[in-house]
Amino acid sequence: MIQIQNLTKCFNDACAVDHINLEIKKGEVLGLLGPNGAGKTTTLRMLTCYLAPTSGDIRVKGMSVREQPLEIKKLFGYLPESAPVYPDMLVYDFLNFVASVRGLGSDRREAQLREIADLCGLPDVMHKSVYELSKGYKQRVGIAHAMMSDPEILVLDEPTSGLDPNQIVDIRNLIKELGRKKTVILSTHILSEAEATCDRIVIINKGTIVADGDADQLKREAGYGYGIDISLAVPDFETIKAAFVKLPGVRETVLTGVRDGVTDITLSCATAEDLRPVVYGIIRQRDWPLLEFHRETRSLENIFRELTKEN
Repeated sequence: MIQIQNLTKCFNDACAVDHINLEIKKGEVLGLLGPNGAGKTTTLRMLTCYLAPTSGDIRVKGMSVREQPLEIKKLFGYLPESAPVYPDMLVYDFLNFVASVRGLGSDRREAQLREIADLCGLPDVMHKSVYELSKGYKQRVGIAHAMMSDPEILVLDEPTSGLDPNQIVDIRNLIKELGRKKTVILSTHILSEAEATCDRIVIINKGTIVADGDADQLKREAGYGYGIDISLAVPDFETIKAAFVKLPGVRETVLTGVRDGVTDITLSCATAEDLRPVVYGIIRQRDWPLLEFHRETRSLENIFRELTKEN
């Protein structure tokens, strides 16, 4: 449905998006992940024809953003990071205004307003001022705005930014519901949100794509890996590190904390083999007092940090 081809956007000497290639299928819920400044918002703005690419192209249903931007815009509903709402209007009046701007005739408008209000959980606040609403409800109004023309593709930029945990769950469930009928593209740097909501995850860093797949696929492609967290009543980290430095399968021994004569470490293991019996044998051989000992499986957060860290 969407083909992104060698897409590049530069601002003076800074390259925000650097020759990315990506294909998005109809009906996918795709999460665009990356640290702040990675190029997520710039990519979405080019996708929705708010910014022109420096080079490369985006084709939506065969149409180029360079040649047919107005036709492509009709296919999109777009929610920027800050919901574009008028605080001095009633929710009903605001959405009715949006419907008129989108060209909905009066015969169709009322039914569309009711349908979208139900979908976005807004019936109880339709006659409240936007100013009175919580941040979560303002986001819902913003999504209703983006949905008003019944677009085929919905683009959400940081849809849960600034929300409390309950509001995040509500918006996440709403996105899942929308994903049953629409192609949804959302940007976020909240990993749990992407893992719980998206069919596919694309990680972008410094303007380039560094990973692409569902959460399980990303974990498989990152290779074997897990951590062993250990707390020892041994005050000298270097002594502990020396005991594990030559152990096959241990990539790194990381100091994670020191407190009252207790040293906390994590053994970063790059192997399919469970090294806990061997590690415990080393600890027992040296007669080190062991306070904590457990294995931590590789998470999407670990992979994200490895792919986006500076060095």
